Amino acid sequence: MTESLTKHERNLSAIIHASTFSKYFIPFGNFILPLILWTANKKEHKFVDYNGKQALNFQISMLLYSVVAGLISIPFFVGFLPDLFDGNFFGFHRLSDLNNLNIHINSDDFRFGRLFWPVGITGLLQAALVVVNVVYTILATIRTNEGETFKYPFTIKFIK
Repeated sequence: MTESLTKHERNLSAIIHASTFSKYFIPFGNFILPLILWTANKKEHKFVDYNGKQALNFQISMLLYSVVAGLISIPFFVGFLPDLFDGNFFGFHRLSDLNNLNIHINSDDFRFGRLFWPVGITGLLQAALVVVNVVYTILATIRTNEGETFKYPFTIKFIK
């Protein structure tokens, strides 16, 4: 397929994939820049049309997965909220004990314990999504610049 593609098509497709990194500089840049580049060139080049759809579908899918991972952690925060309004939560009732240097940490008294597991798991899931996004975007950029078609994994086809 490399023979039938021009250098311009390959470069433009690679730029579409690489432009998704603009989200680190521009809010929603991972949608705006590829969308502009794709819509401006999709009727002229089939390869650019295919890659624009792939890049946008992958970014929308990653956003959806990130929102779902965040929503999963909400019930744990809601269950944690009543403890925040407890007068003894932050230890204000024992301010007079600050001069006592007898430090003892008991894991049973650690109130954040039940919050750490869901937040930690959700945080790891969010970090994994970032790694997947970066790795596959770099792979897509390299492969399309070489003239190969690239299909992102874990992608829901929103744009057909």
